[in-house]
Amino acid sequence: MASHSKDDVAAWVGALLAGPALREAGSGRAILVLHGGGGASTVAALSQRLSRAARVLTPTHPGFDGTPRPQLLDSVAALATLYIALLDRLGVDEVVVVGSSVGGWIASEMALQAPDRVKGLVLINATGIAVEDHPLVDVRPLALPDLMRLAHHDPAKILAAAPPPSAEQQAIRVSNAAALASYDNGMNGQDPTLSARLAQVTAPVLVVWGESDGIASLDYGAAYAKSFANAVFERVPQAGHFPHIEQTESVSASISSFLRRLAWVS
Repeated sequence: MASHSKDDVAAWVGALLAGPALREAGSGRAILVLHGGGGASTVAALSQRLSRAARVLTPTHPGFDGTPRPQLLDSVAALATLYIALLDRLGVDEVVVVGSSVGGWIASEMALQAPDRVKGLVLINATGIAVEDHPLVDVRPLALPDLMRLAHHDPAKILAAAPPPSAEQQAIRVSNAAALASYDNGMNGQDPTLSARLAQVTAPVLVVWGESDGIASLDYGAAYAKSFANAVFERVPQAGHFPHIEQTESVSASISSFLRRLAWVS
């Protein structure tokens, strides 16, 4: 991992706090929700649900959804460093981190960087590890309809519920992809060192996986769970890469049960 100065990290945190890129809701023990490559809107409903019983922090990763990205903020590990520093600034000593897709990769790196602070992880169809014979699909060259078919159990239902993207939304999708590429550093969502390092994580982990994910297969998800010392793997039928969107009730129930087992919520 590249080393960044305290001044650099402090500037990143200051920029995040100065703009609209951090949303906070609810009260109680802290939960940090980290979105994937689709941007903050993909976890907005989940954050709202979790905020009924906890203090929920939902940042937009710098460079996503039209936000600026500092040049030196250029890796998933650096994002993890940013969010740990953000928790420092906010006075959050203990946190459960919920991450979707690349957000799960960031969450995993946070658990490695700050094991005393991260008290639990919820990974939702996360990327990050490399699994022999089960590589992630490279979504970068895909047109939106092809991506939707891979990402969802019932893409027709999702597409029917959403109007055609505006020119602004299309531009944001392009900029989000560019931001993701900056953090990914050409690894296509797979760090060959991550799985072995995750054995050091002792915090409880819930790995939730949509069975119909055409981007990160069910076997990939099972391997992710096995990387940890203390993980539970839960399959979600009739869901793809975003089970918290396609099967909101069942995924919310699973996360809530996990949080209660941690005594994080009542």
